[in-house]
Amino acid sequence: MGNNKEFQFKTNLNCGGCVAKVQSALDDAEGLSHWNVATDNADKILTVKSEGITEDEVITIIKSKGFKVEPLL
Repeated sequence: MGNNKEFQFKTNLNCGGCVAKVQSALDDAEGLSHWNVATDNADKILTVKSEGITEDEVITIIKSKGFKVEPLL
């Protein structure tokens, strides 16, 4: 499995309630092995371990739930 990547995004998922709103979509996403949100970080960093999912697909999921998300550079 050489295609495992880690993506990080800056979001506005600033509380457990926000994280809960995206949880099922991320849990059900194809090609995503693990994710977490650092709500204690100022940028609310979402870290995604990918097994095939792309950055764009993660962004689409988060935006579809009404939250802001951009790749962390």
